[in-house]
Amino acid sequence: MRQLIIARKDLNMSPGKLAAQVSHASMAFLSTAVKFGSISGEIHGDCHIVETVIRKDVYEDWINGSFTKTICEAKNKNQLMKAVAMAEDLDLEEGIDFFLIRDNCLTELTPEEFDENGVGRTLTCIGFRPLPDEIAHQISKKYQLYK
Repeated sequence: MRQLIIARKDLNMSPGKLAAQVSHASMAFLSTAVKFGSISGEIHGDCHIVETVIRKDVYEDWINGSFTKTICEAKNKNQLMKAVAMAEDLDLEEGIDFFLIRDNCLTELTPEEFDENGVGRTLTCIGFRPLPDEIAHQISKKYQLYK
């Protein structure tokens, strides 16, 4: 089991920006699970207790395993979006199985798109939940490791 992350190479992100974007992509599936988990009424000090559901194989083989990650590069936005198409062809769903990471463009990136509120963002990465190796490899074989 491994977590696949594909980051855009054409943005020429600094090492720190790239690390932050890949970190966002890695954390997306866990933070989504926590965010949509149920918060009990119980509070211990300044902490909430959150109950969440994580697939048994992900918990046993990845969280309690080796946290294996593969970071690949996409030449540009179009190549990154091909990973989305491949994921959807494998019946993977955005927001559950994969997550598109958009930078808020507050530091070094220039917005490529704007939302309904005029907030600019740039698509930087796609992060997948941990997947069985054979499924992750079906996507990653089309990309090279990030250099």
